[in-house]
Amino acid sequence: MISTTYIPRSISPRILESASFFPVIVITGPRQTGKTTLAKHLFPQHKYYNLESPLTRQAVESDPAAFIMEGEKLMIIDEIQRLPQLFSYIQVCVDEDPSRRFVITGSSDFQLMEKITQSLAGRAALFTLLPFSFKETQEYVDSEPTDPLLWRGLYPGVIVNGISPDLFYSNYYSTYVERDARQISTIENLDLFRLFIRVLAGRTATEFNANSLSSEIGVSGPTIRKWLGILKTSYIAFTLTPFHFNIEKRLTKTPKVYFYDTGLLCNLLGIYEASQLQTHPARGAVFENMAIVEKLKEKFNTQGHFDLYFYRERNGREVDLLLATPSAIDIYEIKSSATFNKAFASNLKHLKGLLGDRVKEARVVYDGPDIPPLALNIRRL
Repeated sequence: MISTTYIPRSISPRILESASFFPVIVITGPRQTGKTTLAKHLFPQHKYYNLESPLTRQAVESDPAAFIMEGEKLMIIDEIQRLPQLFSYIQVCVDEDPSRRFVITGSSDFQLMEKITQSLAGRAALFTLLPFSFKETQEYVDSEPTDPLLWRGLYPGVIVNGISPDLFYSNYYSTYVERDARQISTIENLDLFRLFIRVLAGRTATEFNANSLSSEIGVSGPTIRKWLGILKTSYIAFTLTPFHFNIEKRLTKTPKVYFYDTGLLCNLLGIYEASQLQTHPARGAVFENMAIVEKLKEKFNTQGHFDLYFYRERNGREVDLLLATPSAIDIYEIKSSATFNKAFASNLKHLKGLLGDRVKEARVVYDGPDIPPLALNIRRL
């Protein structure tokens, strides 16, 4: 637990810079990651409205035109996906009065992106806020043993407020995951959907096989793909695309699945105490998930011009993570061991031979001390 009232977020400078040029700032991401706290901290002069409040939502819905067109010049509108009709009024408002400023937040990627594309293209800057990163909470991360770090995850409610992971993630799942899923799409059998999420958690860091999941859960392949889409839309899980550009190899074309936070992942896996991770068969996958999502946070927080991939040949040879820019590629092999073994780097050497001078950095990410230039501790990602 961190004893502080506010932890600065790495994404803040980019948001403030964009606010000088765009009348609308959109902050999206999972629930409970601090979007509201961040918006209020960065824009203290803005009037705050929370559309999760039934009274506020009813009042706004009764006359949305007046709320936007005749309202405060500076507004924060929280969970705007609850009233998507507001987007059109915001568009008209900022076009007619360029001095108007809006900060809007939401927890549904598809619904927000669809409306932004339709109504706010060219008028809005979009940001994604994930749970805390290692860099934002470095002192805590450095002092925490690895298994508790994986088990607790990095949601603000656990790290700042000191809520027990079991209590936080159990309530997070029932309060937000299931509710948001039902709001995004009709789910005919909630029990099977619950089973799907837990089975998917058990497949973390593996390739997504809809047919295999279909057989295990007892629903159709298209339903499995639809449910994965719901988890991606509500910022519960994401997929990593296989890398295959300009390499003459038989490569996999199937994405791998990860979760946005290892605390929620551990809860879904039935890991209710950090000590369970010591012997749990999924520990390596949870460790890999943590490393992957840290690099994803870096991309979102800096708006970095790189994409994340994994590499896997049909014969099973793979490298866990590639960060690719137009001019260079960094490659990482992720191992949960605390002891370095030179064999960990064998696939890195193989891929570096294929990619040649495009590889800028090739490192093993593991749980032991830094060994430049071969390996680095996961906390230094």
